[in-house]
Amino acid sequence: MAATAFQQATGTLLSHGYFINYGFRRENGKQSLRLISNGFRVDIGILRTGSYRSSGRKCIVAQASSSQFSVLNQASSLSNDTTIDSSKKSKEAALILIRHGESLWNEKNLFTGCVDVPLTTKGVEEAIEAGKRISNIPIDVIHTSALIRAQMTAMLAMTQHRRKKVPIIMHNESEQAKSWSQIFSEETNKQCIPVVTAWQLNERMYGELQGLNKQETADRYGKEQVHEWRRSYDIPPPNGESLEMCAQRAVAYFKEHIEPQLLSGKNVMIAAHGNSLRSIIMYLDKLTSEEVISLELSTGIPMLYISQEGKFIRRGSPAGPTEAGVYAYTKRLAKYRQKLDDMFE
Repeated sequence: MAATAFQQATGTLLSHGYFINYGFRRENGKQSLRLISNGFRVDIGILRTGSYRSSGRKCIVAQASSSQFSVLNQASSLSNDTTIDSSKKSKEAALILIRHGESLWNEKNLFTGCVDVPLTTKGVEEAIEAGKRISNIPIDVIHTSALIRAQMTAMLAMTQHRRKKVPIIMHNESEQAKSWSQIFSEETNKQCIPVVTAWQLNERMYGELQGLNKQETADRYGKEQVHEWRRSYDIPPPNGESLEMCAQRAVAYFKEHIEPQLLSGKNVMIAAHGNSLRSIIMYLDKLTSEEVISLELSTGIPMLYISQEGKFIRRGSPAGPTEAGVYAYTKRLAKYRQKLDDMFE
């Protein structure tokens, strides 16, 4: 009977394109179901109690009886959101972009690139101020670069959010890391926001310029040459990345991991760097290579976009927790703020 229920359920999954094939097998008197997709395989064992155990890197958590089979939730990996059909009408969602606060090498006027440098005291203050500006905007998922200055900015900003959810960095680098960082309290889980770190969101790699003083480098190579390295679209510094090369990885990550979350209605914050965020804004605003090179982003100033029906509408920088103007852009943001006012008044 349970096998029949499995067959009925897997037929539904196959019809929706979740799997390309499946099959039952019996071994030592035990039955199991194998589900096969393009990217992964799931083996689900049928237990006598009517519940199921599964193995595989990505899996479906399931419950069944002789008469019914219900999928509780898909794999915990955030990247599973890529299964969403972007051709369907999407839900409204908020996208917040924040360039990290001032770093120690910003203060010293050094080329930083992918060197992992923390924030200054001023940078900490900028991150906190950024948090105040977005304290009434819903956030479900945070993406940061792999560099500490972006991660510090995200964490400090969230200390100011009125919802008081705790950002938790997700460790998916190994099965042991996942297991050790697992939260076993459902109530605590509800009070957390997952933070996904990705090297693709790193600042562009400045090659042989990293660690050099910007003024001294201009004196050595000439202002025009340094300006070309810093502000041209497709000319990289020696052994480094051009903005075009940075955009290729940053935009690809946005399309694969972040855009599907926005289309599903998740509110996303990205804490990253001047060039990786310029690359994403180039994609969102459909800027040309000539237009993007003149785009300047200040440290610690958040920028709000509204994602709706596959389009991105720039709303500028939220003015702060006492200003209601930004929340009037959509009814959903206004209702969220009102809910916070009711909760914490």
